[in-house]
Amino acid sequence: MPEIQRQVIAMGGGGFSMEPENPLLDRYIIKQARKTRPSVCFLPHATDDAVRATFRFFKAFTQLDVKPTHLSLFNPETADIESFLMAQDVIYVGGGNTKSMLALWREWNLDDILAKAYQNGTVLAGLSAGANCWFEQCSTDSVPGEYRVLPCLGIIRGSFCPHYDNEVDRRPSLHKLLSEDKIASGYAADDGAAAHFINGKFDRAVSSRAHAKVYKVERIDGQVIEEAIETHYLGQS
Repeated sequence: MPEIQRQVIAMGGGGFSMEPENPLLDRYIIKQARKTRPSVCFLPHATDDAVRATFRFFKAFTQLDVKPTHLSLFNPETADIESFLMAQDVIYVGGGNTKSMLALWREWNLDDILAKAYQNGTVLAGLSAGANCWFEQCSTDSVPGEYRVLPCLGIIRGSFCPHYDNEVDRRPSLHKLLSEDKIASGYAADDGAAAHFINGKFDRAVSSRAHAKVYKVERIDGQVIEEAIETHYLGQS
């Protein structure tokens, strides 16, 4: 049997919810699945408007060669959530409030279930909160005010920061957290850019926008070092 590939695809922003007319990142995620027509399960647990987010997901993914589904934690279709999620080829997490989503997941034991799905070869993907969640830590505005460090699931080592180019305070706040040694070194991604990890290691960066980038951001000898990673634009012929 071929070796299981354990994959995480973390988008700074983009996908169907931010770029409904640009499916490049969503198509890329689908291509990484273990089946030619994969089952894709959407988790809308970070938003307070899960109905609208789920509608937009189905509107986009019924146009693709997949079997779309979703998981509600307020009206679940099954009591056996673990078996349902373990049967998915891709789990796609939407954006919103990372802190609230993680609290909900822990109450429902999704933190453990998602870790099992990852080990089983299910592709874990998402944007914003849905990207933050896979790392040890993230920089988040889940609580109003300054950006804070939040502990996450720890499937990928280090930290993550989304919306790096689109929100004016993202870059300076991350640099400040790093300079004060409050957050681990890690990755940041512009809207429209994604970091792809295979078996826990960074593999490549891709984008749905020509100039969107993924960055390695580190604290080395007390200095914050930011390095733009070569990012492949998926719209290239």
